[in-house]
Amino acid sequence: MIRVKDIVKSFDGTTVLDHISADMFDGKVNMIIGQSGSGKTVMMKSVIGLHRIDSGSITYDVRTSTGNEERDITRMNEEEMRLLHREVGMLFQGAALFDSLTVLENVMFPLEMFSDQSVEQMRERAMFCLRRVNMPERAYNLMPSEISGGMQKRVAIARAISMNPKYLFCDEPNSGLDPKTSLVIDQLIQDITQEYNICTIVNSHDMNSIMEIGDNIIFLKEGKKEWQGSRFEIFDAESEALNDFVFASQLYKKVKMAHSLK
Repeated sequence: MIRVKDIVKSFDGTTVLDHISADMFDGKVNMIIGQSGSGKTVMMKSVIGLHRIDSGSITYDVRTSTGNEERDITRMNEEEMRLLHREVGMLFQGAALFDSLTVLENVMFPLEMFSDQSVEQMRERAMFCLRRVNMPERAYNLMPSEISGGMQKRVAIARAISMNPKYLFCDEPNSGLDPKTSLVIDQLIQDITQEYNICTIVNSHDMNSIMEIGDNIIFLKEGKKEWQGSRFEIFDAESEALNDFVFASQLYKKVKMAHSLK
């Protein structure tokens, strides 16, 4: 679990995150949502440790044989942060694969950087991860430019889980994908989260994703936490700002109306 408590972050005197507290759970898809400028990207970067917050705490749970220990990243030095980041997987908005490396080499890259495995062990682990995301073996030696956008996202997920992370951060994972492929990527993220009991944090404004896999949703408005709950609770939320955001489209207005008539 990751616990964010009363965090504040400002840039040039402008408060972007205003005393936000929230819990993010293992085995759940935790989503940070909100309009552009609401602070969701800054919050994600703060939770990862890419931004140093002004005040508050961001605590990571460590699952050990003797129980859980807590680590506050706001008190970590550079070496401690480096060790923590070995437990973190990242899925970037544009897949961010290395153009000069094959599919298999892309997935092996974190292992080469951070593990002490043999080349054969790294290949085996990379191939396992590619099989887990249903990448066909014929694609392993292809370059990223030779596969579709949906396949690139699969490769990026395989790379993100190659180090068996405890925490998985996904920045707009469905950006640039068609609706059908987006559903496949959403399902992969949810399946992997549950299968490996990962604490997954997704930054998104994709309403389909929110309603499909949002186990724990944190809605931000103008730098403040406006609402927190699951996709099942969202229909009954009394937050006017959340309703305006979620049910902006005619489709979801009809869904909410049908729900209210039950």
